[in-house]
Amino acid sequence: MSSATPNHDVPPPTAAPGGTGPASAEPPAADRAYRHVKTGLLDGTYPDGHLLSEGEVATAMNMSRTPVREAFLRLQTEGFLRLYPKRGALVVPVTPTEARAVLEARLALESFAIDKIAADGPATMRRVGEELSAHAACDGSGLSTAEMHEADRDFHARLVAAAANPIIDDLYNALRDRQLRITAGARTQDRRPDITRQHAEVATAVRDGAADTAKAVLRDHLLGVLRALGVAGGPMLEPPA
Repeated sequence: MSSATPNHDVPPPTAAPGGTGPASAEPPAADRAYRHVKTGLLDGTYPDGHLLSEGEVATAMNMSRTPVREAFLRLQTEGFLRLYPKRGALVVPVTPTEARAVLEARLALESFAIDKIAADGPATMRRVGEELSAHAACDGSGLSTAEMHEADRDFHARLVAAAANPIIDDLYNALRDRQLRITAGARTQDRRPDITRQHAEVATAVRDGAADTAKAVLRDHLLGVLRALGVAGGPMLEPPA
């Protein structure tokens, strides 16, 4: 016979999906719409110049248009979309100036990281180089395009993190969304052999203590992204005459 005494060790039942109880873990609809659209912007599903409608996103997400409209407004504030009443939201193209500026910032931050690692001495260079050489971005076989985008981003983020400068790390991470969008537009799947080879060359140069070589390969690597976008590298990224 069961006891009527409540068992205080058993947690209360969770709320049903979509419920308003404290145990409901589903994020608000506007947040879900925001993440859905932003993911599509960053991975190239919604390319530059594409006109998104509230209706198509609402249907895909099985929700009303109101949270989609909130998501569009948020993404317009972040510079990803431009809203046109009764027409939809235009995916704002990445301009040549923005693309070049982002890659120049990456060159500056990653070059600093290489110099900082080198200043720590050969043992640090060897350790970091060996870790980078084992990274999936140096091979890429078996990775989907989306996984390769993420591996590429992680490889460079690890290089910067190895410098152990939290300010530089924060500055680099602040570029993440812009980097992903630019990478998606550069058709990296068509250049995967070159990309993985350059990653491996950067890692090898760091491991061998050749900081200048690592920075030269890094410059060529970043320039390749701009050229894939049809954008000139400018004096900071183009090889010296």
